Amino acid sequence: MNITVVGCGRWGSCIAWYCAAKKGHNVTLYGLENAPEYQRFVATRQNDYMTLPDEIKLTTDLQAAMDSAEVVVVSIGAQGFRSFLKDLRARVNPQGKIFVLCMKGLESSTGDRLTQIFRQEMGYSNQVAIWVGPGHVQDYYAGRPSCMIVGCEDFEVTKYLVSELNSNLIRLYYSQDLIGCEIGAASKNVMGIAAGIIDGFDFPGLKGALMARGAREISRLIRKMGGNELTAYGLSHLGDYQATLFSEYSHNRMYGENYIKGIPMTKLAEGVDTSKAMVKLAEIYKVDLPICQAVYDVVVEGKDPKSVMDNLFDRENKFEF
Repeated sequence: MNITVVGCGRWGSCIAWYCAAKKGHNVTLYGLENAPEYQRFVATRQNDYMTLPDEIKLTTDLQAAMDSAEVVVVSIGAQGFRSFLKDLRARVNPQGKIFVLCMKGLESSTGDRLTQIFRQEMGYSNQVAIWVGPGHVQDYYAGRPSCMIVGCEDFEVTKYLVSELNSNLIRLYYSQDLIGCEIGAASKNVMGIAAGIIDGFDFPGLKGALMARGAREISRLIRKMGGNELTAYGLSHLGDYQATLFSEYSHNRMYGENYIKGIPMTKLAEGVDTSKAMVKLAEIYKVDLPICQAVYDVVVEGKDPKSVMDNLFDRENKFEF
């Protein structure tokens, strides 16, 4: 398989490494010429996490990158996805290629899922898939296995991708619930920030409650949006909690902890923008999302974290289910 990976960040580079080193596919890694990550790969073929195999081709030529690809894996910031598609459509003809979205985010200004944005900008959706679930670059590169989800509206595309990408390092499961998987994968980053806030306050006993109640509120939203609420308890959301709520490698968890401790955070925490989208979706679908709202109130609105947490505890008592 000829694969082009768009994005030289830690996850894009991990996918490129995995597809080449573990699966033996022909891989091209596309990046922007002035991007520090791309320049470092050109100079050393390394970043902070890994060394790229020599057989991976590096390029800044979008046309060439698309021409050579049967499958295009996209791993860029969710907030730049729409503009990337507009640029792509204006410069090349992507018809006939399978797009695989490996980002975990929602458009903050609209609440739109990434496959929705793809359909809006490209005019079709039967050949766009998602690849989400738990795992950190550091763990995969060290050979520590995990499980993930691949899903597409066209099940034949899903089966094809799984057959080409499954391995003993990443076991892949099928899904046709794009709503549940995309909402679950994006919102787990918000829960990661919440976990970091808990760590910042040194309230470890609340982590279990966050896992249970976080998955519950996301399941309500997924159901209201037309997805399968059980997806919230699968690999795209609850199954990703260890990597997001506990791991030392989680940027979102680290962001929440550093926020409480007053330590500046320079690395991307996608959950900040996702919290904006979740609050918008809560309004659109009339769903109560107290944890997402609390994270939004703290990291976007700048409200006092302790007061926000106290308000969560002062909510009306109710049945768990």
